[in-house]
Amino acid sequence: MITKRPAWVWIAATVAVVFGIMTIKSGGSVLFIDGEARRAAGNTVDFVLWFNFSAGFVYIATGIGLWLEKAWAPAAAITIATLTLSVFVAFGIHIFFGGEYEPRTVAAMTLRSVVWIAIGITGYRAMYSHQLQDRAQ
Repeated sequence: MITKRPAWVWIAATVAVVFGIMTIKSGGSVLFIDGEARRAAGNTVDFVLWFNFSAGFVYIATGIGLWLEKAWAPAAAITIATLTLSVFVAFGIHIFFGGEYEPRTVAAMTLRSVVWIAIGITGYRAMYSHQLQDRAQ
């Protein structure tokens, strides 16, 4: 039986999967291909680059979990948000102690953090409202 998915599921799952594909493509081209992408990347910070590249695969898995409305998916989104914020803090410490970096990385990490916090909160709220509806029936 096909069930109609709420709009938040469509949006969150699509954003997660597209974000994951873009992250893998951009990070992979800097990490593994000696070309224009690597030169354009500038002063990359290795631990941030590797974290983001690796996280791209988890973004896709979480997006699929959201699409399938799996109970673990909101927790995965919150975990992604938490880990992203942790790497962002470590990146801030790197900058504070004079490490080289690209300013656009600050914007990218901010965007990643906001997106995953929003997906996680939305997922938990939806899951909680489903639990309340199930109890009321």
